[in-house]
Amino acid sequence: MSTRKPFVGGNWKMNLNAAAATALAQSLVDRIPATDKLDLFISPPFPYLAHVGKIIADSPIQLAAQDFCRQADGAFTGEVSLAMLADCGVSVVLAGHSERRHVIGEADTLINEKLLAALEANMHVVLCVGEKLQQRQLQQTDAINCSQVGYGLAGVTAKQMERVTVAYEPVWAIGTGKTSTPQDAQEAHEAIRAFLCFGVCDEPVGRDVRIMYGGSVKPDNAADLIAQGDVDGFLVGGASLEADDFIAITEAAVTS
Repeated sequence: MSTRKPFVGGNWKMNLNAAAATALAQSLVDRIPATDKLDLFISPPFPYLAHVGKIIADSPIQLAAQDFCRQADGAFTGEVSLAMLADCGVSVVLAGHSERRHVIGEADTLINEKLLAALEANMHVVLCVGEKLQQRQLQQTDAINCSQVGYGLAGVTAKQMERVTVAYEPVWAIGTGKTSTPQDAQEAHEAIRAFLCFGVCDEPVGRDVRIMYGGSVKPDNAADLIAQGDVDGFLVGGASLEADDFIAITEAAVTS
């Protein structure tokens, strides 16, 4: 198991309504104790950020946004700025999630611009990377991951790297019920770690960067995944919509 403090996030994506989001947030606040052994966030849909933010304000749970605009303000209909998110209590943002890359069509250059803007706004950024099934079958996993990491982190200083987490999301395992084996996950994380240390920043800086795993994480596989040396936490999708499941995953992250 990694010596880095585990980082666990719940990505609610475009799910829940106001009542369900309120109930879930309150359940997590009531049941997750304050601890210095774990960093934790949840990312509700935009309409519920402010309300959920108030519920979790005095808890150990940080508020995260699933997306954001790289522009500070102006005529960008439908976008949400980092300053607006900060007003809602957001301190963590996701950049480069597979659905933003492969469904919405965001390019590496745009993801880098967004990441740099978020760091400039003093946010903590989770940079998501990962390969599609065909790329994995062609043994391109490491090449794809390292390319996305390299593009995403271009121009980031060593000091800013303290506010960067990488999330490895094998695209073929998101919402499919398929999961990388712990060994598969470790091999991908290990390659990302090596690239961070020797291709992006100095080795001591790269060793400190946390690399989360995201891809059908569940209570029954979380302990085996977190036991790997370079798996430092989880970006949880579907299982974060059920309080019992999400809490079990957070417990696995600190007890394994």
